[in-house]
Amino acid sequence: MVNVTVGWYAMPVALATRHPPNDRHEGGIGMKLTFSRAVAALGVAAAVSVSSFAAAEDLNKAVKARRGYYQVISFNAGILFGMAKGQVAYDAELAKKAAGNLKAAGSIHADLMFPAGTDNGALKGQTRALPKIWSDAAGFAAKAAAFKTAADAVEAKSGDGLDALRSTLGALGGSCKGCHSSYRAKSF
Repeated sequence: MVNVTVGWYAMPVALATRHPPNDRHEGGIGMKLTFSRAVAALGVAAAVSVSSFAAAEDLNKAVKARRGYYQVISFNAGILFGMAKGQVAYDAELAKKAAGNLKAAGSIHADLMFPAGTDNGALKGQTRALPKIWSDAAGFAAKAAAFKTAADAVEAKSGDGLDALRSTLGALGGSCKGCHSSYRAKSF
């Protein structure tokens, strides 16, 4: 009996050195079948462990991607809200760039970053996404659509002066808050 290890998975495998007398010939088909079965079992074990690891890795990548996505939204919205509050001087070109980034973010198929099993219950400490995102997928999609509509409106007016920009930011902020209050936990 030997242990065969693939990655972190170890499996005991019996390798026969002698075969029963009813084998066709010494060292013949019995040895080949035993070895073939061991290799097949090892292959199945490796495939299962790799696919399990890959699935977990994919979930972590999805959470990391959506956190990055929301960082991009926060960064660009921060520029625009800073201008509206007078904390940053209004600059039409900068406003158009930031608003264009929000419009682009609203066009991304963000649902790809929300696979099942990536809520804050399943991945404690890694995400604030509430399970309600999946149990109320239609409501979550409606909030995403509201963000897209608001981002499109901000982009359309962002270069038309500070007052025009300010007139669009209420809907943008409301779309963010509406989603956060229903679908995001307050803390990790």
